[in-house]
Amino acid sequence: MRIRKVDASGDMVMGGDQASIWRDVPEVVGVLVEARLNLWEGQWWLDATQGTPYEQQVLGKRTEGLRDPALQARILDTPGVVEIEAYNSVLDRQTRGLTVSATIQTVYSRSYLAGQGANTANITVKVENGR
Repeated sequence: MRIRKVDASGDMVMGGDQASIWRDVPEVVGVLVEARLNLWEGQWWLDATQGTPYEQQVLGKRTEGLRDPALQARILDTPGVVEIEAYNSVLDRQTRGLTVSATIQTVYSRSYLAGQGANTANITVKVENGR
């Protein structure tokens, strides 16, 4: 699987020919998971059924029992994800913000260890007060 690299602010890295592309590494799956969690259900004009059900199951009233299972299902349904090793979500009702952090095990592995498992990726997604 190939995907364009992203910088610290989440913008795609352009130029650099093949140096700006990740190929068959855990970071590829991490970027896909973050993109899937950032897409709200009904937001994509081509298929309104795709997306994370934030309004229906995550951010609404009385969604405490639905929130984490819905987000974890969205992560696990991403191509390349084997399992979720660690998961945390924090809902701030004052700012109406949600932060989701996870360490995922992927089908890809690295040839080096940079302080984490050879086939894991770390993701963090922040959802702020609506889309």
